[in-house]
Amino acid sequence: MQTEIIKLPSSLRAFKSRNYRLFFIGQGLSLIGTWMTQIATIWLVYQLTNSALLLGVIGFVSQAPSLILAPFTGFLADRWNRHRLLIVTQALAMLRSLVLAILTLTGQVNIWHLLILSIIQSLINSFDMPIRQAFVPEMVGIKADLDNAIALNSSLTSSARLLGPAIAGLLIAAAGAGACFLIDSISYVAIIAALLAMKVTPGQTIAETTSPWQELQAGFTYVFSSLPIRSVLLLLVLVSFLGMPYISLGPIFAKEVLQGGSDTFGFLMTTAGIGALLGAVYLSFRNSVRGLEKLVFLLPTVLGIGIITFSLSPILWLSLLLIFFIGFVLAILNAGSNTILQMLVEDNKRGRVMSLYTMASTGMLPLGNLFAGGLASQIGVQNALIINGIFCITISLVFANRVAVVGYAVNQVMKN
Repeated sequence: MQTEIIKLPSSLRAFKSRNYRLFFIGQGLSLIGTWMTQIATIWLVYQLTNSALLLGVIGFVSQAPSLILAPFTGFLADRWNRHRLLIVTQALAMLRSLVLAILTLTGQVNIWHLLILSIIQSLINSFDMPIRQAFVPEMVGIKADLDNAIALNSSLTSSARLLGPAIAGLLIAAAGAGACFLIDSISYVAIIAALLAMKVTPGQTIAETTSPWQELQAGFTYVFSSLPIRSVLLLLVLVSFLGMPYISLGPIFAKEVLQGGSDTFGFLMTTAGIGALLGAVYLSFRNSVRGLEKLVFLLPTVLGIGIITFSLSPILWLSLLLIFFIGFVLAILNAGSNTILQMLVEDNKRGRVMSLYTMASTGMLPLGNLFAGGLASQIGVQNALIINGIFCITISLVFANRVAVVGYAVNQVMKN
């Protein structure tokens, strides 16, 4: 790990680390391609099948393995070199995107190809995501800058979410989904090159003589015996299941409610990305994690109101305004939860805890997509979103009494 003495604004203090600067640039380029592929895949599924249920199924299989495998991959992140593991996962993801591009550009792609390749990508992500989350402190080096690095990561993801769907919407209309997949495969070169250029001091790991099963049990015991960590994770599980599947229903909403096409869908996702970017920027300007728990536990109510109002809007400009608001709230919820967990967790358990964070933030999405897709096919996309919004409001009310507990734990860590 290399940290240089560079005068930077408080909102950019994580950039003092050369490793983090490399990661930020390489990952930024790669994430644009990833979002292009995600949007192109959703649109291609709907184009091939015209089915709300299959959109939910694709959303389910594209992330379901993360729900099952994340605890095991988190254990590996605590035992093996996280830097080397990330290089391997990025290379595999590049090959997967290249295969999808070839199938699509040659006109051979069908729904079964998309299902199989979505499962493969999910398997890769189930390793990549907890390793990536646990690797952040190794890159940054200074714990005081960790919250800023997480906020900047969130802004990076949100920026890619802003650019990726916009580019994908235009590129799909001009050249088809295959062009998006090809660009995505090329974009992985940037993050692989950045990882290879890093000089990293590996973090604390588990001794290889330790029984994997014992360490898995130790990780679960550690999480479930900590009320603050358990509360943040459970809140995120419920919000991910009920608040985030609006993305997989986007093509239906764009076509059936707003009477648009792929460009309308692209506008919706881009606007959500702008909101998410500003939410992440807001977090990066915070000087401390103190008080962040109040936002994290309040925002499911705000999110629920936004989703319900969005579901009732037949007007494009109003829908864009509302989805901007939804993106803003979700960015703060996700990055805020990540920040709190990273501050509370012990370093030699970080991989296992962040694997559970991956399950909560991403692993629950497939179940949420499946639930929302099935519900939308039975009662319509608008009614499905209304039900999800009501549940989000209920979540915030149920967890209101946990705010003080989490806040106390964060303050104790900050004092030490």
